[in-house]
Amino acid sequence: MKVVIAGGHGKIALRLTRVLAERDDVVVGLVRNPDHVDDVQDAGGEAVVLDLEQATVDDVAGALTGSDAVVFAAGAGAGSGAARKDTVDRAASVLLADAAEKVGVRRFVQVSAMGLDRADDPDVDSVFAAYLRAKAAADEDVMGRDGLDWTILRPGLLTDDPGTGKVNLAEHVGGGVVPRDDVAAVLALLLDRPETAGHIYELVGGDTPVDEALGA
Repeated sequence: MKVVIAGGHGKIALRLTRVLAERDDVVVGLVRNPDHVDDVQDAGGEAVVLDLEQATVDDVAGALTGSDAVVFAAGAGAGSGAARKDTVDRAASVLLADAAEKVGVRRFVQVSAMGLDRADDPDVDSVFAAYLRAKAAADEDVMGRDGLDWTILRPGLLTDDPGTGKVNLAEHVGGGVVPRDDVAAVLALLLDRPETAGHIYELVGGDTPVDEALGA
C-alpha cells in the first residue's frame, strides 16, 4: 500500500511513517520545510516539499497520484494564531480532499480532535476555539464528500509517553489521554480496515490491544 501523509513532519505522522515503513508500505510525507526532509527519510518515508497553505489542487494532486490512501495529519501547531488554524487545520484538509477526489484516491483518514463542541464555551481561549471550529469544519467537509471513503479519528489529549499498545476506541469514549505512539498504531489499523469508512472514532488510552480495538 502507498500512503501519503499530509503534515509529514508532525509527531503523529513520523510515528505512523515508521509503523507503515516497517511493514513495507510505501509512505510519502508532505512537508512544508525542506529542512524536515531528512527526518521523514530517517523514519522510512519519502518526502515531498509542498506547502499546503500555498499549493494548488493540481500541485497536491500530483503528489497523490498513484497512492492508495491519504492521511491528513497536518496542523498549525502550538503558538500559531487563529488565522493559521483556519488555513491549515481547515483549508489544508479541504485542499487535500479536493486533490484526492481529483486523482481518484478514495481512502481518506483524517486526524481530528475530541471536544469540538466546546468552541462556544466562554471558558475556552479564543485561539483554541478557532482551532476547534477549524477542525469541526474540516470534518464536516470530508463527511459531505461522496468521492471519499473517509474515516475520522478524534484522539484525546496527546502525550509523548511510550505507547502501551492498549486503547479505548469507540464512537464515544469520554475524556482521556493517549500516547502518540498508540494513535499512530490505530491509524495504521484504520488504513487496513476499509469497513471503517464512514465512521468517526474517539480514542484514548484503555485496556484493549490495538489489533482488537475495532472488534471490541
